[in-house]
Amino acid sequence: MENAATKLDPTLVRIALVLVLGMAAPALDATIVNVAIQTITAELNTDISVAQWLTTSYVLVLGIAVPLSAWLVNRFPAKKVYLASIGIFFAGSAGAMFTWNMESLIAFRVLQGIGAGILMPVMQTILVRYSGGQKLGRLMAIISIPAAVIPILGPTAGGLIVHYLPWRWIFAINIPICIASFIFLAKILPPAEAADKEQRLDLIGLILLASAFCTLIFGISGLRGDNTCAAAVKISAGIVLLLVYCVYVLLGKQAPLLDVRLFKRRNFSASTALLFVFGMVSTGTLFVLPLFFQQVYGTTAFVAGMLLAPQGIGMLLTRSTAGKLVERVGAKSVAITGVLLILLGTIPLAFLENGANIIWPALALLVRGGGIGVMSIAIMVAIYDGLDAKEAAQGTTAMRIFQQIGGAFGTALFAIILSHGLASPGNAHVSLAFAAVFWWSAGFAAVCAIPAICLNGKKAEV
Repeated sequence: MENAATKLDPTLVRIALVLVLGMAAPALDATIVNVAIQTITAELNTDISVAQWLTTSYVLVLGIAVPLSAWLVNRFPAKKVYLASIGIFFAGSAGAMFTWNMESLIAFRVLQGIGAGILMPVMQTILVRYSGGQKLGRLMAIISIPAAVIPILGPTAGGLIVHYLPWRWIFAINIPICIASFIFLAKILPPAEAADKEQRLDLIGLILLASAFCTLIFGISGLRGDNTCAAAVKISAGIVLLLVYCVYVLLGKQAPLLDVRLFKRRNFSASTALLFVFGMVSTGTLFVLPLFFQQVYGTTAFVAGMLLAPQGIGMLLTRSTAGKLVERVGAKSVAITGVLLILLGTIPLAFLENGANIIWPALALLVRGGGIGVMSIAIMVAIYDGLDAKEAAQGTTAMRIFQQIGGAFGTALFAIILSHGLASPGNAHVSLAFAAVFWWSAGFAAVCAIPAICLNGKKAEV
């Protein structure tokens, strides 16, 4: 039983729940659109080379919106910023419903990307500020619900819509969600003053940071193609832009969007390093898992998506307990526990071959999902440890950037390993190819223990 001192404030719970509702539409949209790309391409009479901009443009705009959100949530009242971002996403979704060609659809996807890119960072910053850093573990567990539920519902909903309804319904379902979240947020979210009304937009820093982020993402994603030389050039250019940004911040006097001086703090550096490697392990392996079920077990794409449900269930089962444990023992012990669970859920996948009972990968993914749920809560709390109200926005920006880059790198790396394995001769090469990927994934999961050990072992102080 929880006493009055440890029980969550009902007002904070309501705030967290309405913030989650605001994120539901962008999270669902991200998974559904990928399912419908082939159908959209055929109906709008275009090809995949053009249709891929539905995803590429979205990621490009996210790269600009994420660092911009740090300034917006400091310069203006957070409530107004969040409501405005929902309105922008709503406008993009409504426009996409009535699009007349691929070019107009891409334009409305850009509008969606602006709204979504601001929503997630602002949501976490709002929660940190309203909670005052108290009981942050359980609050982060609440706002992580979409990350666990959407991978289960998204592909299924997308498949049903594309099969039974016009593809425009994949955008239509966002409309009632956006309207409901806007109304509830307007009523429930308390007004608050801007953290720094005088903060000017660091336009040069925004251009440098956004350019570095987008260039790295495109370069890393390009490693999966044939032109690895071009991808390497883009990655090198992205690293150079990051270095230029660091020099610019250290020599400049203007308040930066992401202050690189924060990396002098051990806990912040450890958290961001853990985010990068964790992004590789979670996102990169998620790219391979549907292919594993299709090629090793011979399932359809729809069934393969359904077989990922145990991982999402594992995330749901552990998030609440992880949130309470972070508050009691700190992020360090919880993160290390997450590493062990991910290893226990990943290594068995490397031993599965064609004909193995489907229950074994289901159990492994359940445990693996539990580890991912535990790890994500620990990181979401740890990165804010020691940050003040204005720095909280920068912590969120760093979280989104490092996790996105890590996810892109992991996806590209595991895709390369898998493609090399599948090109090998012999009947057993398919199972062996996927086994190699799972061993690499387990190896990077083990690497997560290094920055996890460096996290603060005490309860977070925000």
